[in-house]
Amino acid sequence: MPNLVRYSKQSIIYFAGDSDDRIFILQTGTVILTSIDPEYNKPSVETIKPGEFFGVKSALGHFVREETATSTTECTAIVMTIAEFDHMLSINPQLIFKMLHAFSAQLRRIHKKIESILDDTMSRRRSQPANMRTLAQCFFDDEQYRSCCDVCLKLLHHFPDAPHKQEIKKLYNNSKMRYQQLARLPARMGGSGDQNPDFVVNFAALQHFQLPAFKRFSKLYQPGQVIISEFEPGDSFYLIQEGRVQTLKLVAEAKKNLDILNPGEFFGEMAILDNSPRSATCMAITKVRCLEFNKDNFQTLIAGNPHAAFILLKMFCKRIYDQKRRLKILTTKDLPTRIAAVFVMYDEMIPPAMRPSDEKRVFFVTVQEIAHWAGLSQEAAQDEISRYAERHKIEVLTETITVFNIGDMRRQVEMHELVHL
Repeated sequence: MPNLVRYSKQSIIYFAGDSDDRIFILQTGTVILTSIDPEYNKPSVETIKPGEFFGVKSALGHFVREETATSTTECTAIVMTIAEFDHMLSINPQLIFKMLHAFSAQLRRIHKKIESILDDTMSRRRSQPANMRTLAQCFFDDEQYRSCCDVCLKLLHHFPDAPHKQEIKKLYNNSKMRYQQLARLPARMGGSGDQNPDFVVNFAALQHFQLPAFKRFSKLYQPGQVIISEFEPGDSFYLIQEGRVQTLKLVAEAKKNLDILNPGEFFGEMAILDNSPRSATCMAITKVRCLEFNKDNFQTLIAGNPHAAFILLKMFCKRIYDQKRRLKILTTKDLPTRIAAVFVMYDEMIPPAMRPSDEKRVFFVTVQEIAHWAGLSQEAAQDEISRYAERHKIEVLTETITVFNIGDMRRQVEMHELVHL
């Protein structure tokens, strides 16, 4: 049963850095949450008022507290476990929808900050059709003809009166012809190139969504097929059941890979919650089977399957944490520390049960991927990585980078944060 706990004035309810799975609803009084803003590395204060939750994201996401919670007056709060919180939401599905909207807005704000660092101003000034046309041309130039066709079709569907309509149709027809020519060629010898020993499947999420009730939402996509295109209007979101999905963005009129999503992960969720254009392109790497939920059935899904909605809420918490982490990396001014922070991030993506007992780590990443996460040009990232290699801190091979002591990297990041507080 949830407990009603009283706190005296200036009590510390929990500290930043604590591992704690308690969730709180403030009943009386006032609580402040003090944290370090990842963008400016300065203290940030949020005031919690009666009736509001706090401690939710870190508890559901199973990561350490990002903030210190302090009572500024005498106050009372309902304190509950994750299981008790899950039960409360199961009898009040509208509360889940409200929290999803709040988390979506927070995630959108973090994305905009990241985009302001990574994105070029020209793409933000152009119209959605113009940006989609540029994206389609990028796919064509990279000989990804099926993907080019998909973006062209989405563009013509959403924006039938788009400027340069004939040029878009011509690009589509040219891509379709080349795609069909390539499809008739014998399959290339060798591996598929999509193996990633580090990827983790969210089995807990998948198990619930395998129920027969979800079968009608199932969609199948072929390798290279664009599931959603950046800049198009969004009216659905997806949960991956099988296969892997590449996310990418248009940056400086070129495609930039963002991440690879695996079974149990979802994408497209922000557009359905806040009616904004898609913020990234999601393309099938392998054959992909996923569940598609639209605005019409989303509330029905939550009302009829509160546990499924609870899983989505937990996924949002993890996504917010990951994006805050990325923003923190991108705003680290010292470049060697920024590279070290990327390696620490990769290490924390490995589940504890699969993490080696020693400090040596072998990551299946390239210099280009490190450059992306660090927000650096490939040349700048290569320079910093070469310096680490010269000091025998890392070893760089074609498909892997070995960090000989991840603890050293972690201490470097922590020391930098302490110095710049």
